[in-house]
Amino acid sequence: MLKAPFLFFALFTTTFIIAQDTTTAKLKVYIDCRVGCDMRFFKTEINILDFVIDRDAADVHVLITAQRLGSGGSQFQLNFYGQNNYEDYIDTLYFTTRPNASSATVREQMVRYLMFGFTPLVAKTAYGNDIKIAMKGKNSANENAENTKDKWNYWVYNVGVNGQLSADQVYRTRIFNSSISANRVTDKLKVHFDGHGALYHTRYSYPSGDTTTTYVVKNSDYGFNVHAIKSITAHWSIGSRGSLSNNTFSNIRRKLYFKPSLEYNIYNFKDVNNRYLVLRYGVDINHFNYYDTTLFNKIEETLVGHQLSLTLSLNKKWGSINTGMHYRNFLNDRKLNSMGISSHVDVRVTGALSFYINTNASIVHDQVNLVKGGGTEQEILTRKRQIASNFNYYTSFGVNFRFGSILNNFVNPRFDGYGGF
Repeated sequence: MLKAPFLFFALFTTTFIIAQDTTTAKLKVYIDCRVGCDMRFFKTEINILDFVIDRDAADVHVLITAQRLGSGGSQFQLNFYGQNNYEDYIDTLYFTTRPNASSATVREQMVRYLMFGFTPLVAKTAYGNDIKIAMKGKNSANENAENTKDKWNYWVYNVGVNGQLSADQVYRTRIFNSSISANRVTDKLKVHFDGHGALYHTRYSYPSGDTTTTYVVKNSDYGFNVHAIKSITAHWSIGSRGSLSNNTFSNIRRKLYFKPSLEYNIYNFKDVNNRYLVLRYGVDINHFNYYDTTLFNKIEETLVGHQLSLTLSLNKKWGSINTGMHYRNFLNDRKLNSMGISSHVDVRVTGALSFYINTNASIVHDQVNLVKGGGTEQEILTRKRQIASNFNYYTSFGVNFRFGSILNNFVNPRFDGYGGF
């Protein structure tokens, strides 16, 4: 005769197994979004799946990336990687959005294409009967598809102004910015024009005995840039950049700049969402006109330099790497040089362990624009004038280990937002 403890154990085990079977009847998916996704919306619109937060426990790993289009919209790429019992499944889907598409429109399109990718797999589960498919085309869509001529000839224009105002008892700042741009992007040629201007006005007031001292900082900068890039092959490109600029903070009354460059992509440019490894070399011609005499006793000069850079970007199931490095020097003096590296690495070691590191560091020996004699204490503290620095760096890093439940299906917005927890 079975004793009560054994019966309780058998009942608990059976219940646990049934619960596990019920859970695993659903397709388990892991959404790896690199562009910002509304997971709450995904879960409310697709409820015949199990959303998990452990990559290794998923039946399908979905990697979502995006690239900017010449029109100002975006092309999204969804890579579906089958795992475990579905390891033979792999697919890639694309969709594009308009430049003025709202976040609601984008998330609706994203959900629709997620459904497209999940459908062949859900059809093999007990929830296949819940799938509804409609393939009635819209006549208006067909008519628009036939009309491929663009009345703007692919040109896109943007004009904008913005202002900022902040203050407290001892500090007040006003900033005004304006910008204008024009872009034309095709698969063969990319052209870009932009202009900007900014005014900065900051006032510091601080007590000194019975009196109050007020110090005012005024800075401004403006610029106009032109870029042109020509595609030669699937790997080679040539380009040039020209600019006219002014910056009071950097002691530059006027700077004329021209830089032709050559670029080689180790991979095909069509694979840019998944992998990108580019080597770029350019020669730059610079004509400076300064406000004040520089450290090199110059008020005006022309310098020629060259720069070599390497950029790597990878988006994989295990994580992402985005890094770049450069070296540059003026040809008249090799000691006038700079080099730097910028890197973001996010790696998922296992389904539970991940780590990241962000690094940005530069060695700077080419600040030919610095004012002779440096700056006063007030100018340094208020950042009115640029001061010499041979280096700068920033880094952050971390490790995260997660354990516990892998399911993440529930949506509970209570006490979210301002005033919530």
